[in-house]
Amino acid sequence: MEQVMDRGRLQRGRSYARKGQVLSLEESQGKITAKVQGSQHTPYKITIKLSPLPEKDWEKVFAALAERPYFVAQLLAGEMPQEIEEAFKSVRLDLFLSRRELSQNCNCSDWADVCKHLAAVHYILAERFDEDPFLLFRLRGKTQDEVLASLGTGDGEGETAVLPDYALAPPLKDSLANFWQTELEGFAVHIASPQEPYPLLERLGEPGFWPESRRWLIKAYDGVSETAVQIAFQSEASLNETD
Repeated sequence: MEQVMDRGRLQRGRSYARKGQVLSLEESQGKITAKVQGSQHTPYKITIKLSPLPEKDWEKVFAALAERPYFVAQLLAGEMPQEIEEAFKSVRLDLFLSRRELSQNCNCSDWADVCKHLAAVHYILAERFDEDPFLLFRLRGKTQDEVLASLGTGDGEGETAVLPDYALAPPLKDSLANFWQTELEGFAVHIASPQEPYPLLERLGEPGFWPESRRWLIKAYDGVSETAVQIAFQSEASLNETD
């Protein structure tokens, strides 16, 4: 949306969303309906429709997700994995539709494909996606229960589990000698740069009692990050040699 809209409509849409002018937003069977209070007395009516994925495509997606247990764990925790689209891309599908694949309409008189009222609804939808990772799945044709059942983590009657089986870990007393050394093969490591550098330092600010703390903390952060990446991609043999 930010790539195709002009800046003026985009800013007004963001302002509408922040001011609470999206009066209602409902989702049902691949469709979003909303009402946005504009300059007129009567709110404008918004409709956004998404095409559901065919069942055969969902089967491919579930198989791809099952190969990424970390994704499944995040979904179970109510979080949308940041790299969720890569699972869809791996089977030549898309979770997030392009603008051309969306059918959207507003009954205002604006001639633009995406007016400020539609922009406001998209901003609210983005917030809803953060709060409910299964919203986008529902819009593409699968409920939360269906997703979890297909991944073998729900209470469905069918045996549709596709997650790999893992052996139970040995008792702690039997693995004290190598407790910190083994069983790292299934640990998923995802390296991604933050959108803003040093977000925690930005949030905390500069402490008054140590004016130059930021410079030193940045060095510490960079050193820890570099060491963590090196450890993450070391082989088990090299880790044992280090020990």
